[in-house]
Amino acid sequence: MASSESSGRLIVITGGGDGIGRATALLCARRGDRIAILDKNGDSAKQTADAALVEGAGGALGLACDVTDEEQVAQSFALIHERFGAPYGIFANAGIDVGGLIHEMPLERWKHILDTNLTGIFLACKHGLRQMLEAQVSGSIVCTSSPAGFVALAAGSCGAYSASKGAISSLVRCMAIDYAKFGIRVNAVAPGPTETRLGWNNVPAEEVETMRAQLCREIPLGRLAQPEDQARIVVWLLSDETAYMTGSHVICDGGILAKSSISV
Repeated sequence: MASSESSGRLIVITGGGDGIGRATALLCARRGDRIAILDKNGDSAKQTADAALVEGAGGALGLACDVTDEEQVAQSFALIHERFGAPYGIFANAGIDVGGLIHEMPLERWKHILDTNLTGIFLACKHGLRQMLEAQVSGSIVCTSSPAGFVALAAGSCGAYSASKGAISSLVRCMAIDYAKFGIRVNAVAPGPTETRLGWNNVPAEEVETMRAQLCREIPLGRLAQPEDQARIVVWLLSDETAYMTGSHVICDGGILAKSSISV
């Protein structure tokens, strides 16, 4: 299988209309990659695609796509294939962060979290892998996990979110083994607190500044990540510089997981 890194790779990014997904698209664009953006917000996807062209992308396409809907995912990948061919890389990144205690959580909310965070990654990988295998592309898949997939967050009320991220980490390890023989690598990025709209989803607007200050005091590096901090990890994992990495997690959390939970 041949790598397409030197000839304008095609990178498909889910949840690419904002935050880490958008930052990754723009960094890939600066490398001359072709970019396909899938996002539930079609306008945001198109705006990212336009920005990617300005940044130097060899081509860009933004599509509205709900990753919980297999028909939409399949149609999106078909349109991408019609325009650009098979992907070299996939950044399966779309996700939501909705909190709640388990005993109070409606089943519909639980399903929505897992359908978006876990099934959405499954569907993006499923349809992307089919195209990569058919075209015999040796490439790279990166999935977004979380430190919450390894430890319970101190703030609590994140059982469903953490369960989805832990499952993603398990899926990454299994896909890494299954597709290694085809030359396809599968890894995960685990972002810590990052300045994105999603990052403040569970915090009331009037409490954001107080929470930001508290986080900065507790994160060993003393600040929240910017989306570009996480995007640089993703672009690295998508590159041939990590040609011998598969089934791995890169934790980019400012040192949170390395730190004891007590302060003395």
